[in-house]
Amino acid sequence: MKELVEVIAKSLVDHPDEVVVTERETDKSIIVELKVASEDMGKVIGKQGRIAKSIRTVVKAAATKDDKKVVVEIMQ
Repeated sequence: MKELVEVIAKSLVDHPDEVVVTERETDKSIIVELKVASEDMGKVIGKQGRIAKSIRTVVKAAATKDDKKVVVEIMQ
């Protein structure tokens, strides 16, 4: 999941070298934290959060085969 979020985020932002993705795993879920440069935050979130919601939807669809819940958090 980490690689998927990283590829999507790097394709959206102006500063792809500042994209940092970390992944933590708990019993029933995987938490993916995405950090981008402050000026790229709007590009990752999108108007009314549409891009962030789309990223979460794609990751959730990819995670269904693993039978785990995936949470994507966009950090600042």
